[in-house]
Amino acid sequence: MTHLPQQISITASSLIFSTLPISVNTMSSAFLCTKLFPIYKISIDSTPLHNKHQLFFRPISSIAVSTSGLYTETDEPILSRKSLDPDSYTVSYLINSCGLSPETAISASEKLNFETPERPDSVLNLLRTHGFTQTQISNLVRKRPGLLLANPDKTLLPKLKFFHSIGVSRTDLARTLSLDPNILTRSLENYIIPCYNFLKSVVQSDKKVVAAMKHTSWVFSKDHRLFLVPNIAVLKKIEVPQSSIALLLAHYPEAILRKHDRFREIVDEVRDMGFDPLKSTFVLAMHVISGKGYKSIWDRCYKVYSEWGWSKDEILLAFRKYPQCMILSEKKISRAMDFFVNKMGWPSKDIAKCPVILFYNLEKRIIPRCSIIQVLSLKGLLKKDLSLSTILLPGNKYFLERFVTKYEDKVPQLLSVYRGEMDILGL
Repeated sequence: MTHLPQQISITASSLIFSTLPISVNTMSSAFLCTKLFPIYKISIDSTPLHNKHQLFFRPISSIAVSTSGLYTETDEPILSRKSLDPDSYTVSYLINSCGLSPETAISASEKLNFETPERPDSVLNLLRTHGFTQTQISNLVRKRPGLLLANPDKTLLPKLKFFHSIGVSRTDLARTLSLDPNILTRSLENYIIPCYNFLKSVVQSDKKVVAAMKHTSWVFSKDHRLFLVPNIAVLKKIEVPQSSIALLLAHYPEAILRKHDRFREIVDEVRDMGFDPLKSTFVLAMHVISGKGYKSIWDRCYKVYSEWGWSKDEILLAFRKYPQCMILSEKKISRAMDFFVNKMGWPSKDIAKCPVILFYNLEKRIIPRCSIIQVLSLKGLLKKDLSLSTILLPGNKYFLERFVTKYEDKVPQLLSVYRGEMDILGL
């Protein structure tokens, strides 16, 4: 067996490997991936590794493997000494314990450096005990590697406990912080708690604060003094009710977390479209208009409604009644309109007067209820035509009492029709 010298170069795909001696045949196989990965110069000696993180990046004049698979002499490391030498242990730890790729680990190591695992290990253990998955830990470390050196007991744990205390579940908190670990860099006393106090003063409950945080982590990562405070002041100035502001912040916080100038433009645009600030539809329209890609989504919805015979005035009427009708998918609009117009025979323009019904689930709400109405009409049990709102808007309990239970003695199969267990043709 032929052995390589004790200093070699390997690819980034082979950072975890056995100690020397290594045969030429083994190394030839290992280097087959050099066409896919750049060559990183790593010096390895025959001293046994006492720790899985002991990979030593050293400046060497070494044997490298070219993309042709041949051994060549090289004079300079492909990665500079500056980027590799100081952070050898850190890079290895980020790869093996945090799940980062070699490239990401090297980049992250420029922002922190440590030589022993005690502090980062304690941080990782804290995250795991609070429900973070390995993927979430990797995401968090990739975005904020410096958190590995935070004091787990004095800096991180109090923040985790605070969010749990206001009702954020372990699952939701792990998901939120892995997406936006900047929150953990904020001071608990000077930023997070004051921000929470302001949010609660607006939405009036911890449950709604948590709802806002689930919708976007920005409510805690962006400075509320720069965004929320001045933007909410604009809404109050035009007499938007507190309940509407709370609705916007709890369920559509991204609409209010805008730069102040852009926020004022949105408010003015909604007012110009005829929305009344005193009604909740005003903030719902703000949510629609502030959405990403709003213009293109509006144009697509406008086109579909036009194809179903709605005029410009009818489309704007529907928008003012229920603004979210302009962010529905084309498929959902077309399926609902096809059922209402072609299956039920209702005029297309009637849907524009009650656009909220386009949001309802076709299979679970619309078809079961309309099937009941069809049966009752065929049996001559309904003396007058019913409006769409009468059929589709009430809650399930009310609908069942009025249209199913009331007529079960005359049509015993009504409940089976409602549940989809019997076709109306069977009656």
